[in-house]
Amino acid sequence: MNGKPEEEQGTSGGCLGPLLQSNHPLGPNPTFMEKIANSLYLPPHGALGKCLTWGLISLLFWFTIYSILGADGVIGGNIFSLFLIFILCHLGGEIVSTVKLPPLLGMLIVGICLKSIPALKPIGDGYDADWARILKKLALIVILIRAGLGLDPVKLRELKFTVLKMALVPVALECTTYGVLGHLLLGMPFLWSFMMGFVLSAVSPAVVVPAILHISGRGFGLNKGIPTLIMAAASVDNVINISGFGIMLGITFSKGTLVGQIFQGPSDVLIGLAYGIGLGLICLYLPNRKEGGASITRFILLLVGGCVATFGSAKVEHGGAGPLATVVMAFTAGVGWRKQGMTEANNPVKAHFGTMWTFFQTFLFGLMGASINITTLNPDTVKYGIICIAVGTLIRGIFAFIATYGSGFNLKEQIYVAMGRFPKATIQAAIGSYALDYARTHNGTEEEIAWGQQILTISILIILITAPVGSAFLMLSAPKMLHKTVKEEEEPKENGAA
Repeated sequence: MNGKPEEEQGTSGGCLGPLLQSNHPLGPNPTFMEKIANSLYLPPHGALGKCLTWGLISLLFWFTIYSILGADGVIGGNIFSLFLIFILCHLGGEIVSTVKLPPLLGMLIVGICLKSIPALKPIGDGYDADWARILKKLALIVILIRAGLGLDPVKLRELKFTVLKMALVPVALECTTYGVLGHLLLGMPFLWSFMMGFVLSAVSPAVVVPAILHISGRGFGLNKGIPTLIMAAASVDNVINISGFGIMLGITFSKGTLVGQIFQGPSDVLIGLAYGIGLGLICLYLPNRKEGGASITRFILLLVGGCVATFGSAKVEHGGAGPLATVVMAFTAGVGWRKQGMTEANNPVKAHFGTMWTFFQTFLFGLMGASINITTLNPDTVKYGIICIAVGTLIRGIFAFIATYGSGFNLKEQIYVAMGRFPKATIQAAIGSYALDYARTHNGTEEEIAWGQQILTISILIILITAPVGSAFLMLSAPKMLHKTVKEEEEPKENGAA
């Protein structure tokens, strides 16, 4: 109005000027409270803006559900309870991530609170158990496909024997430890205790991969390929545990003759391999890779193929074949796609499943937590479960350390690589309740249901114990234990400073 530049007129924006964030820029090193205060200025931005955006999306989404489903969508209904569990657990994950811990911990803890705190129990008890089982199985399918697609044959060939040592030896010994202790301390039959062993001995990509990518981005361990080794070994580790669990599950719930039970495991393996390889090869040619939207079609094909394998195998009494078939299908397709020119950095199918996982992980960990009421837990299960975890992880740590000998690592690097096999979470959440759900839906005895509940309880314990400790160790100890490879853009600055 007076012809002066805006910056000379003082605060811009008229009467709203004092409320605009543009008139209150943050300094170079703002404190936490300064960031909170700044987020209150207009327009909504930062954490507050994100919360308001997703809050509005959530509210509109719920109104849509209510408009379509009516009774199921009302407050206290099945869909509303699942919707509220998702919102609260996702919020818990966001809060926990602010202190650099895996979001899954917040999701799990919120789920436990919804089941254990009397005032929140209407939410934790309001969902339908069948819906929960389906959602957890869908999350498992996403994990299995991501595990299969994540197995890079080139990297595996480069690391050769080291990856196999790092995956096979610690898994076999940790699983055996749980199998023996589960039988001696918890009174489980060996089939059940070894099934628990395969659940508990799986390393969590959801914890390990973000931590390793963080230290890799800062240049730590690159000189000896430590980030690649840890992530490749974690993928192989998961495949071994998922396959072993599936086989043990099939044998455990086989109702046929003794001969049939003996051949249940091998038959599940053969069925899983045949289905996985067959459908994986089909995915190389259908759809045609030159067609538009091929990546979306491939994503859908893998997803429905995994659903048929996982849900269908249980229907025909070969539940152990499903997980193996899904992993093999994804691995076979992934290998073929790489030969067709798809790279690890440009894999849209894997990216689609990554996006899908960000949604399903909230349901997976939230519903897992919501299946446990800590006020009704058997103290013996908790006590002996912690003993099993302590001994099992110690055995794994010792032999994971021994397995690094001959790989060219120094003492600190050996310790770091061994600790990269420590955090547990993803697979435990995905299959920790699987045996319990299977027993309930296949007319299991009261003892089988009790053993399934024990596996679920100890799976939650091992997540709560190992995930925060492992994640913190991997990120905080890297500067002290690993060599830092100086990036090119850093060299002139550091040389000049010298």
